[in-house]
Amino acid sequence: MREVARLAGVSITTVSHVVNGTRPVAEETRQRVLDAVARTGYTGNAIARSLVTGGTRTLGVAISLVANPYFAELMQAIESEASGAGFTLLLIDTHDEAEAEHAAVRALRSRRVDGLLLTPSRRASAAVLPELRHLGVPTVLVDRLPADGQFDQVGPENVGSTASLVTHLAERGHRRIGLVSGAAGLTTSAERTRGYLVGLHRAGLPSDEALMISGESAVQPAAEALRRMAALSRPPTAVVAANNNMLVGVLRASRELGIRVGEDLAVVCYDEVEWAELVDPPLTTMAQPIAEIGRTAVRMLLARIADPRRPARTIRLPARLMHRRSCGCA
Repeated sequence: MREVARLAGVSITTVSHVVNGTRPVAEETRQRVLDAVARTGYTGNAIARSLVTGGTRTLGVAISLVANPYFAELMQAIESEASGAGFTLLLIDTHDEAEAEHAAVRALRSRRVDGLLLTPSRRASAAVLPELRHLGVPTVLVDRLPADGQFDQVGPENVGSTASLVTHLAERGHRRIGLVSGAAGLTTSAERTRGYLVGLHRAGLPSDEALMISGESAVQPAAEALRRMAALSRPPTAVVAANNNMLVGVLRASRELGIRVGEDLAVVCYDEVEWAELVDPPLTTMAQPIAEIGRTAVRMLLARIADPRRPARTIRLPARLMHRRSCGCA
């Protein structure tokens, strides 16, 4: 910084104001400083500055990018909102595994992030979350929301939305409605299964365990789930896929079995896919407000950083029915 000040013919304080944006500086002076910064390759030391200011202006994100394409879109919204607020992101992929998740959180803490956004794995409540709570790390949970409400958290409304998909199918006259459910241990899986049962109850339909098969939130297990349902003596006439990965498995198995989606079998999905209108028939889905979830998560985290004592909040954002023709409707 001293060298930049010498080259620009200004004080070190002026260099600090230009680099950190802490006070207006005359445009000519500012440009001289920026030219000197470019010549020297100077960058501030965020870690050293944090020892003085108490913050690094960075947010950590521990998220499973491989688990679902949905999370990549979520990251775009998070980055945009954080950048607009003057924060930089540090991202680590947890691979949806407890040990990798724990390592990711500790690595982000070691880099002195001001707060943390986390999509918790199915074992997070036993390891990572108690540690974060004990240490008082500003944290917002995203997408998968524990019922205890001890952290700020934001995600989609799952129960009512899934119930609406089932109700829609029942109104079309379906009485055997299957569910390809998500991986056990995830709150999203449990909530969408509960929504499926609520939808059956509202329609006056009995539940049948043979029609509720886990697709483990993945393509191949979901395809096998549909094959098992199709082999029943009374197979379903409609199926709900509980996420977009499993939708792919359902469609793949339907094609292998010669089942015509929208005619022989109505198919709907909790999750929107960008290619929903490119297949025949176009797919009826329940679209999560992904961008709004990401933006809200960042805002909640910044509010938590500013006021660590504020009560924890849970925000559920409604999904939107994208009504197309895979449900058998004209």
